[in-house]
Amino acid sequence: MALLESIEKQGNWLFKYRSFLPLIIFVPGLAWYVFLTYERGQVNVWWLDLIFLAIGLLGLGIRIFTVGFTPKGTSGRNTSAGQVAEKLNTSGIYSMVRHPLYLGNFFMWLAPVLMITDLWFALFFCAFYWIYYERIMFAEEAFLRRKFEKSYFAWAEKTPAFFPKFSNYRKSELNFSVKNVLKREYNGFFNLIMIMTLFRVIAFAIVYKQFYLDLPWIIVFGIGFAIFAVLKIFKKFTNLLEVEGR
Repeated sequence: MALLESIEKQGNWLFKYRSFLPLIIFVPGLAWYVFLTYERGQVNVWWLDLIFLAIGLLGLGIRIFTVGFTPKGTSGRNTSAGQVAEKLNTSGIYSMVRHPLYLGNFFMWLAPVLMITDLWFALFFCAFYWIYYERIMFAEEAFLRRKFEKSYFAWAEKTPAFFPKFSNYRKSELNFSVKNVLKREYNGFFNLIMIMTLFRVIAFAIVYKQFYLDLPWIIVFGIGFAIFAVLKIFKKFTNLLEVEGR
């Protein structure tokens, strides 16, 4: 198999199992966090981890800006069954960067990685993330090249793959949909808060040998859980979050 086809095949496989493969980095990351916490004998100050949480929420914000303007059946809505693209996204955030969702994911993953406060592990994570998503991006773009041909090449030539070019910004063709964001992003929002809260609980258990969580993080977790629970109920039992064409 030629190298290009091999990388595309790897990308499609990684995309299909993207819900489980992050455990490859999460499990050793958690183990290293436990080890370093035990060795250091201290817990990060609460405000430092809140700064890291803010970085994760920056990533969520990028995803929100993307999803809020994304229509149904476009290049931003691929599924585990394969690539989906009835239309090529080239306006809004897609006029600045070709893979905004993966840019958002990077910052959301980076937040708990930073809680480990180890430069070498952070660098390892960045390398892993790039190798992992580079193949997924390659597979997606191979599909888009074949389907949209000249339109894709014209867009890709002036639009960076991962690092945004803000001067390229062109207003989205659609209005922002709050309902679409609430319907699609509440899981990622709560998972971020839950993982980071778990890290703090584990750290306190290791250092002080007791189950404990400081007040600022109790508030953060409580608000996060309340938002998650309400949106989960709305999505499961009502049509309040449904938007035609999204």
